[in-house]
Amino acid sequence: MTTEPPDGAHGPRPLDRRSPLPLWAQLFDDLRRRMETGEFSADFPAEHRLTGEYEVSRHTVREALRKLRADGLVIAERGRTSRLDTRRIQQPLGSLYSLFRELEGQGVDQRSEVLRLELTADGTIAGHLGLIPDAPLVVLERLRLADGEPLAHDTAYLPAEVAEPLLDADFGHTSLYGELTRRCGVKVTGGRERIQPFLPDIRQTWLLGLADREAAFTIERLGRAGERPVEWRETVVRGDRFTFVAEWSDASPAVALAPRAKCPSS
Repeated sequence: MTTEPPDGAHGPRPLDRRSPLPLWAQLFDDLRRRMETGEFSADFPAEHRLTGEYEVSRHTVREALRKLRADGLVIAERGRTSRLDTRRIQQPLGSLYSLFRELEGQGVDQRSEVLRLELTADGTIAGHLGLIPDAPLVVLERLRLADGEPLAHDTAYLPAEVAEPLLDADFGHTSLYGELTRRCGVKVTGGRERIQPFLPDIRQTWLLGLADREAAFTIERLGRAGERPVEWRETVVRGDRFTFVAEWSDASPAVALAPRAKCPSS
């Protein structure tokens, strides 16, 4: 039988099998309590240790870990030991930002794996940029890493007529906006974004180290230099490592909600 330590502050507490609250929910609550006391500052217990400490099944442990992961408290990846998520990256809304500069500013070691940097053509993307359908584009696809862990899958498209010098850049540890200004004389001054919950495809799930059917955020960004569109970006961000932060006041503009899609007529 699991026993509570004398001071009641650390260690596992017995689960009540007569309670209407499911065992996994009781386990979740007790693990949160232990986190708040700083008990897991060095490491987080493995599944087999938790099954022994609480005398529950592995299924119960996995349900509690799934909830901890969904709440952004634990990183639990396939093939790796679970660990506390001690660093959630905060991203401001409503202002122009560079993910590179934001990570560096928060003391996060960041780098990128360049998956693709080449000329391409895409009629839909060209339309977003106000170009003819077969206009050449520079595409930069990166896996963004924060402290060595996957954070975002990022694909940016830019008009080749202004961005072709970027093909010679090394984007392993530099920002797109910095290189765009330095090499092309183009400065992104504004734009708009749309952020939505998103279910990554198989490749994105693998790249980001997500569990099967684990949701993320998708960000679509149109960047402008003055009034000219110069960037269309599609980014998939891990929801368990990223937090969006907005500041507001009574002078802030109202938020426009996208209309709900109408059901098709029968």
